[in-house]
Parts: sequence; C-alpha cells; structure tokens
Amino acid sequence: MIPLAEAQAILAQDLSPLPAIAVGLDQACGKILAEPVRAALTQPPFAASAMDGYAVRSADLGDTVSLRLIGEAAAGHAFDGKIGPGEAVRISTGAVVPDGADQVVIQENTQCHGDRVSTDQPAGAGQHIRRAGQDFEAGQVLLEAGHRLTPDALALIAAAGHDRVPVSRTPRIGVLASGDELVEPGETPAPGQIVNSITSGLMALIRQWGGEPVYLGIARDTEADIATKLDAAPALDLLVPVGGASVGEHDHMRRVIVSRGGYIRFAKIAVRPGKPTWFARLPEGQPALIGLPGNPVSALVMARLILRPALQTLRGETAQTSRIRVNLGSEMAPNGDRETYVRGVWNDQDGIVTALSRQDSAILTTLVTANALIRRPVGAEAAQAGDQVEIIPLD
Repeated sequence: MIPLAEAQAILAQDLSPLPAIAVGLDQACGKILAEPVRAALTQPPFAASAMDGYAVRSADLGDTVSLRLIGEAAAGHAFDGKIGPGEAVRISTGAVVPDGADQVVIQENTQCHGDRVSTDQPAGAGQHIRRAGQDFEAGQVLLEAGHRLTPDALALIAAAGHDRVPVSRTPRIGVLASGDELVEPGETPAPGQIVNSITSGLMALIRQWGGEPVYLGIARDTEADIATKLDAAPALDLLVPVGGASVGEHDHMRRVIVSRGGYIRFAKIAVRPGKPTWFARLPEGQPALIGLPGNPVSALVMARLILRPALQTLRGETAQTSRIRVNLGSEMAPNGDRETYVRGVWNDQDGIVTALSRQDSAILTTLVTANALIRRPVGAEAAQAGDQVEIIPLD
C-alpha cells in the first residue's frame, strides 16, 4: 500500500493535459483554457461617458454656470465637432466623449432651458468618463492557460475580439463494471446477484466534473469477457474498471492488463474506505486505468480523491481537492494506520461537522445523507467536540 498523497502524485506525474481544440464561445463554458487569451482590441476603444448627462470642459465649472448646448452624443453616434469655452454637449452612457471635453456632469445635477444648461457642479477633470483602455489594452493577456471558463470569462473574451477559444479537449472516460453478481438497473436480480449501482453515480460525477463518460457495460469474471469488453471500447482517454480486481486466481482484470503489455503503477492505497484502488498503464496509445473498489461507498469516495484529480489533470486544470477546517460537533475515536474519510453532516452556518453513525462501505444511504468527508490522518488521536478537523465538502 502507498499513502494517498503518493498515489495522487503518481497520477499527476503520469497523466498529461489533452491536446487543445478551438471551440465557439457558445460551447466553451466550463471548459479549461489551453492557451493564454490576449486581447485583440482595446476596451473601451475610446473615452466614453459613464453616465447620462452633459460633456463639458472642467475649466468652465465653478459656482453656478450656464453653458451653451451645441449638440448631442449618443451611443453609436458621436458628436462631430469640438467643445469650446462655455459650451456643452448632451451625452448618453457609452457615447464617445467629444473632443475638448474632460468631464461629464450627470443630468441630475443640471437644469436645461432651451439651448442653455446650468449647473453648480464643481470642476473634476475625468469625472464620469471611462478612459480608453480602462478595462484592457490590445495585446494584454486577459486569462492564463488553466483558467476554467465561466460565463463572465466568456463575456470578457468576446469583448476582447474573439469568437473562438482554445480549450483542452473533453476527456472521454470509459466506465466498466465487473462481476458475475451484477445486473443492470431495472433488472430483477437472481439469488446472489445485486444491482450495478456504482456506475450510475460514477458517470454522473464524471459528467459533473467536465468529462464525457462512456459506459462499457458489465464484464463477467473471466479474462475472455474482460478482453472482449476492452476490445469493443471506443477511443478513450482513461478507463475506469469498477470491482473485479480481487486477489490471486480471481484477479482477472489485472492479468488482462499484464497480458497486453501493461503494468501496475500502484495496487493499493492506505486509505479507508477504498484500499483496493489501483492504477495501471498500458502501452503507448492506449488509455491508463484507474481501478475503483466494488463497494459503492468506497468507489464513490475514491472517485473524489483519485479520479477527480486525474480528470482535472487531463482537462488542463491544477489537480486539487477542496479542503477546509471546521469544528467537530461530537467526539471521534482515534484513527489507525490508514488515512480515513468519515462521512459527516456539515452545517456551513455554524461551521460544525458531525460524523454519521453508520460508516459501512456498502451503505449508500449514509453517503446520500452526508455532505462532507471528515479526514482522519494516520494515527490521529481521539478528537473531542469543538476540536478542529479537515473536511472535503461533497458535490
């Protein structure tokens, strides 16, 4: 067995971001930038009014003054002329500030009578004017590679003059269940059989994390059937077998991997639940494999601790797991020789997390009730209510 941190480091070392593709902005939300984005335009491209009002020369302002109104500037319709001493131009938000003007007086601070406008606004050069390039300049790097594209980021990219953006290709993740005891959801299990529940949750997590899940079905406990399922799989970036990696003569999955020129990078992780999680490589051009345990809770917990960082790496993100420190709501027993993740309920209003009573790795109802995993380091001493612990919020 190896520590969880070492397993995560091996994945980060062995996996690489997928090649970049260019997509339209309407397809880019949630994807990861593969290259920096530079502005092709300056924004604003001209000095623009930030308010509705009057463009004036600040030198003309003082006490109450009366200025001659000589025209209007509207958004998309610039004033064709120059403001001279004692003159003003009616201006709308977003309109080009006329030559000669260096201040905008908002309309609430003026009175208009025919072709005259009066105001007691004090001088303030630059007031209510957005200078050219105030947001960004042409050539400026706006977003670095690795940035997750949000709706706001897409608006920025569009404003910068781009209609397409380079992103890391969506990883295709194959999910292969394994076991003679499994039947598909909706089927009636025969005696000794159970429903294949893990892959439904696992594929939803993969999709939620920005991957494209590809279901490969259930492989029976023979090398021949496992090989048939692998041969029928489409092109994948990562393969996730669930269950089927037992020990000795029943370890069919790993024997198939070795028979194809692959090798096991690690076979077990010193973690609870999820010790049987493993990682293997196949010859170049074939996907790596992350094997998850056959117990539902173990598989879905380890998906968050191992599969998600792997998916982040493939997407070009920095692989990381969100961890925060909160207070315990009740005591916890000492921990043993494996890093342990305890299902708990976290109240983010008072910052308190409480461990749930049932922690068996086959009990899905507890995982649904939980909204956090409480991390217990190797050899952690007994903890009391009020002690601080580290948690991973559940999606």
